[in-house]
Amino acid sequence: MPSPVSRLTGQVAWLESLSPWPEEFGVGRMRALLAELAEPQRTFRAIHVVGTNGKSTATRRGAAFLAREGVSVGAYTSPHVAGWSERIQVDGEDADLEQALERVRPAAERLGATQFEVLTAAALAEFAAAEVEAAVVEAGLGGRLDATNVLDAEVVVLTNIALDHTDVLGETREAIAAEKLAVVAPGATVVLGEPEWEVHTRARGAARVVLADDVGRAAAEALLGRPIEGEVNAQLSGRFDVVGEDVFAGAHNPAGVEWLLERLPRRDYVVVASILADKDTDAMLTALGRAGRILVATASASARALPADELARRAGPYFDRIEADADPEQALARARELAGDEGAVLVTGSLYLLADLTVRLQRVPWGSSASA
Repeated sequence: MPSPVSRLTGQVAWLESLSPWPEEFGVGRMRALLAELAEPQRTFRAIHVVGTNGKSTATRRGAAFLAREGVSVGAYTSPHVAGWSERIQVDGEDADLEQALERVRPAAERLGATQFEVLTAAALAEFAAAEVEAAVVEAGLGGRLDATNVLDAEVVVLTNIALDHTDVLGETREAIAAEKLAVVAPGATVVLGEPEWEVHTRARGAARVVLADDVGRAAAEALLGRPIEGEVNAQLSGRFDVVGEDVFAGAHNPAGVEWLLERLPRRDYVVVASILADKDTDAMLTALGRAGRILVATASASARALPADELARRAGPYFDRIEADADPEQALARARELAGDEGAVLVTGSLYLLADLTVRLQRVPWGSSASA
């Protein structure tokens, strides 16, 4: 019998061998997989989180508020930064990833499930096995055809809408909103971070619409049916980690970069960035040029990442000095050299870059940080 460590390695290796993208989007295979697993998603109440940006934060905050109120709760987020296991949590702790994957692997292999379908099924089955009372589940891409659209959730959160994945979701914010709000079941309560989608939401048959700045808190309150006092600490690696003057914050589209810029305390960073090829690269670079005038372009391990040299070439109009290093660790070291003792580094763009640095250095690359 293999050791627990080798078995875990085997399960993760299997997971990483799976296709991250389906041949075509849809929930048919996901429903078949859950049927083989005895419909785990029917055993707990659910909050479904959709939107363009801020979904992971809303998910973790919603789960943390529920846990603080004495509810046994699961949380499912993506993508990860510190490791695959951070995607599935039960009562604030990472689940046993080995066990979660083993539970679904036979059925998943028979059906040819994708990587995200496997992870989603593993999360839902883990929540059922742990007998959680509620789960807060983040959608992967869109909503209507996403693997998470199997919940019939009584509470749905729509964080915000920006132009992203337009080749799949549509070329306007209205089209994208329709794709995401398609997860709303008649009678559900919908929490909106942007009021403009209220009419669209009611057209989906929502029984109640809640407008909120803190959508995570509002979602937990909607599920409980009462207000929640106080605050929670729901940290997520790589979303806005600060150590000294340096900032490590994924921002994977122009709206995410604008959100980041509003929160940065200075405008003279040495920027380290990797951007995926399917993003609006020029818009992101234009915005990042307001964070600092020096860029070290790099590339995450994602097959979708722009090559570092290509990113550097495209950044020409937006920065005063540009260097390129395809190795993320070396790019970070070079940025620190350029920043010097009085400067600061901003690592941003794709969350895959933050994940690569964490894995490559076998620790969180920015050390002990305070997440904002």
